[in-house]
Amino acid sequence: MNKQAESMAAIQKLARGEMSIKTRLGYVALLLVSSAMTVVLASLWLTEPSLPIRTQVAFGVMAVIGISWATLSLWALTTRRMLLARDRLIAGKMSVGFTALFLAGALAVAFMSGEAAAYGAAATGALMLFLALRTLFGARRRFAALAAHRAELERELA
Repeated sequence: MNKQAESMAAIQKLARGEMSIKTRLGYVALLLVSSAMTVVLASLWLTEPSLPIRTQVAFGVMAVIGISWATLSLWALTTRRMLLARDRLIAGKMSVGFTALFLAGALAVAFMSGEAAAYGAAATGALMLFLALRTLFGARRRFAALAAHRAELERELA
């Protein structure tokens, strides 16, 4: 019974726990950078109506990406409790998706233009996609480990 009470206390402490200051500051930085990027892009996009259509599309896509990162950081900051790796899983999926989009665009430009710089951008995009996938797989492993630990604690309490 004593072990069960200790387990229950540990679970309640985890549930009430808040994000560390380091994590909170990281999300504040993400919010500030993504918001600033989005405001600059939207300002350029809206004040330059003579931009080519592909540039306008690119600005629109980048603005949506910036809004997505700002939304993630706002969600994490307003939750104010430990997210138990769910935030990392979401961020990993977002980074893979956005990086794959960048790589596809860089490859399209490289094949259409044949410019060496476009191939360099595509190579950079491939490296970034590899790193994003690695991060996503790590987040999935961490989330699975925490879910298994939670299930184990729930079985002990039952």
